[in-house]
Amino acid sequence: MNAKRIVIVSGGPWTDDYLRELRPDDMLIGADRGALQLIENGLRPDVAVGDFDSVSPADVERIRSASGRIDSCDPIDKNYTDTELAFELALNERPSEILMLGVTGGRMDHTLANVQLLIRALRHQIVCSIRDHNNYIQLTGSQLTVHNQGFTYVSLIPATMEVGGVTLEGFEYPLKNATLRQGQSLSVSNKLAAPEGIVSIESGLLLVIQSRD
Repeated sequence: MNAKRIVIVSGGPWTDDYLRELRPDDMLIGADRGALQLIENGLRPDVAVGDFDSVSPADVERIRSASGRIDSCDPIDKNYTDTELAFELALNERPSEILMLGVTGGRMDHTLANVQLLIRALRHQIVCSIRDHNNYIQLTGSQLTVHNQGFTYVSLIPATMEVGGVTLEGFEYPLKNATLRQGQSLSVSNKLAAPEGIVSIESGLLLVIQSRD
């Protein structure tokens, strides 16, 4: 594993918040229309990947000429979404962190599939998060420090049927050794009571979502 961060940009709604998130030394992977969005905002994808069925032939040529590398695939004969293809490329680089942008909004099936990619990153011991204008999504299987990212709420959503030993420190509504189960809303819309809070769990996987309306 190396110290670099990889940012994946997919074709979901673009927000200028993303420009403030990027660092000069990030490796940028554009998934399908995400590559075009990077280029339109003055950025050069290190890799553009996908079937490019959501952009015009002229845009494909623009992506090809403005990217460091292009990995194209057949739009029918493929087993993965463009975002997962980009994610596979990122995993192969063994980065210390992956940030995914433009992977929410629009189709719910794609959004849920992209959120589940956080599980694979955790298994590879890679820090991974998803950000859009209204949400910042992380996953933990042990302990997570939640820094104030300027969002209003912090919600805990079980990614497994049950999450045990949930303890919260630094939140308005603390928990001590609680059990959270899928299908319950006990841990939705909490708030930080300090600049940062600590979420600890003893079993299961837990999504930690900072959000605003």
